[in-house]
Amino acid sequence: MKNLSKLVFTIIVIIVVCELIGAKSFALGPGKLVLLPMLYAVIIGMLVTPKVLGNKIGLLKKLIGEEEIKKSASFVMISLLFLGVKYGTLVGPNILKVIEAGPALLLQELGNLMTPVIAVPLAIMFGLKRETIGACVSICREPTLGVIGEKYGMDSPEGNGVLGTYMVGTVIGTIFFGFLGSLAINTGIHPYALAMATGVGSGSMMAASSSALAASVPIQMKDTVLAYAATSNMLTGVTGIYSVIFLAIPFTNWYYDKINKLRSKGGK
Repeated sequence: MKNLSKLVFTIIVIIVVCELIGAKSFALGPGKLVLLPMLYAVIIGMLVTPKVLGNKIGLLKKLIGEEEIKKSASFVMISLLFLGVKYGTLVGPNILKVIEAGPALLLQELGNLMTPVIAVPLAIMFGLKRETIGACVSICREPTLGVIGEKYGMDSPEGNGVLGTYMVGTVIGTIFFGFLGSLAINTGIHPYALAMATGVGSGSMMAASSSALAASVPIQMKDTVLAYAATSNMLTGVTGIYSVIFLAIPFTNWYYDKINKLRSKGGK
């Protein structure tokens, strides 16, 4: 119980600090760099662990040890339950939009299968084993984190893989999407189409890219761009869960086994 209270206290402190800092944006060439509180939380969370600063600073050493690190995996799954409820409350009032979208949603999720097609061979080439399944099944945001955690467990190789991609996506992906959103207007693609493209199922990435995009379009289009982005992200988050369960995980497992068999034959 003592370990749990120390972990909860640390989490609350990190949340308060990150919210006090707030979102920051900086001009970067023709684009804009957007930093969100989630990014600060990931960085601070890594710094306070025993393997970084935890064993070097007395207060952190008392608060965060190996036991707290082990318990934190359970907190990830608990927090994802709240996210699932949030998605449910978003879908209910917008169920007609989901129905009207029809085949477009399925086509969108089929397009997401390009993620494992490209990523799995690279992961195997870099020496990943079963971590490949979790790391390459999608862009690994919260819904995928929940599915992989439930199916394989967060302490499994697959769980380590999905968590690794999630962390990298939070640290680098949000910055990349924010910068990309500010440059996308120069492609000539309609801003509303670009707004829909920002809804990849990640709240932080969508917020960063859509905010940067909204700042680049005429003022009368700003609200519509943000609305399209939010709707697209909601639909992707909901349908993405089923896509991961019924399409991406089976395909990624099959693809992973197929590549390993071809490598074995090639080695002979």
